[in-house]
Amino acid sequence: MPTLEAEGWSLRVGGETLDGGVRVLTWDDLADLPDVEVEADLHCVDRHSVTGLRWGGVRMRDVLALAAPAPGSEHVLLAAVRGYAAAVHLEELRHPDALLAHSVDGEPLSPEHGWPARVVLPHLYGFKGPKWVVEATYHREPQQGWWESHGYHPRGRVAREERFAHQD
Repeated sequence: MPTLEAEGWSLRVGGETLDGGVRVLTWDDLADLPDVEVEADLHCVDRHSVTGLRWGGVRMRDVLALAAPAPGSEHVLLAAVRGYAAAVHLEELRHPDALLAHSVDGEPLSPEHGWPARVVLPHLYGFKGPKWVVEATYHREPQQGWWESHGYHPRGRVAREERFAHQD
């Protein structure tokens, strides 16, 4: 399990950005964004759910506004430490409940649950929201993260029970 500190953590946003550059957001940069709390369940692809969690953090759409995607960049690869990555559609990150979370139920995330930051996408299965996230890369074409390359669904929407790629 990774052991990360908030002081040294950053989120690199790059790929097909509006200005063509890369933006590195530090913990202090995120502290300048409005902190929100979202009550949301966490759904695992194996049909296990944890209900009524109170996630604290900043909205992903606010994070993405600091490093906007170029027109036509509709796909994002979210990378975490140790090579894990999840592929999501940009629209999923703009969902009002999508967070870059730093706490749950009023307490900082534990290292086991992704401290200092994890992506929380309550409308998607948990595999779409990486713990220990460190990079978001915009792409024009769909990408594959770790789970997608192992046969899991490219969208992962809970309401549609999109668990496995063969369900398309």
